Amino acid sequence: MHRTIPLRSLFVLLLALVADIVRVLRSLVQTRSSLIAENLFLRKQLAFYQEHRIPPRRLNNTARLLLALWANFFDYTNALVIVQPATLVRWHRQGFKLFWKWRSKPGRPRLPKDLQRLIAEMVRANPTWGQARIANELSLKLGIQVSPRTVRAYWRDDSRPSRRGSPQTWSGFIRNHAQAIVACDFMVAVTARFRILYIFILLETGSRRILHCNVTAHPTADWTMQQFRDAIPSQHAYRALIHDRHATFSAELDQAVENLGIRIVKTPPSRSSSQRIL
Repeated sequence: MHRTIPLRSLFVLLLALVADIVRVLRSLVQTRSSLIAENLFLRKQLAFYQEHRIPPRRLNNTARLLLALWANFFDYTNALVIVQPATLVRWHRQGFKLFWKWRSKPGRPRLPKDLQRLIAEMVRANPTWGQARIANELSLKLGIQVSPRTVRAYWRDDSRPSRRGSPQTWSGFIRNHAQAIVACDFMVAVTARFRILYIFILLETGSRRILHCNVTAHPTADWTMQQFRDAIPSQHAYRALIHDRHATFSAELDQAVENLGIRIVKTPPSRSSSQRIL
């Protein structure tokens, strides 16, 4: 996580840096002998603290950064006495990280306002599209390369899907395509002689009109396919068939129904078929 540099700390650092630069400029006008004498004078005072083993005061962050900065301009091996060389190297790394945190902006740059409005308009006009579909449309038709995750970041709150990675809910799918959907299911009836019969029902989801109904004691896949042939005309406007995950609806049966131009949509396995269809 990127952390911003406090404004006060940045001001203190810049002020100390300016003061050091002024000292450097002032030393440029001094004679070489004057600089040598001043250097020896300062080293003599430092040697006094070393001989008496007086521990130095703890440096603040500004002093650490400045020492790490000026150490790049000369061989500091013989001049470093208050800390270990490894400590100075660690300060240098911390200063480098702090510099790039200041230069870097957290996160990706935001999309232009017009592109944000375009994504919101596409979501509003196409409620059945997911973020992947919108990203593909932008790429193929407009040449705008955005990822589905970026599209999701600008998804309208009232159109955001309730499930991660799903463009719409189950109830939303039924509501948006009800007029072109048929649903089928089996109901069980027990006769007076305790014979079990299976009642096949095929209905239109939008109008709730029963298209076909038949009874059998042995609901095989072939018998069920014959019911679809009898109920669905060759010229139909149906686009999808909803059924549960019972073994009667085999893969061969689904393929035969799809050959009629109807897509198979299986109900979620967590809910009962009677609640989903009838």
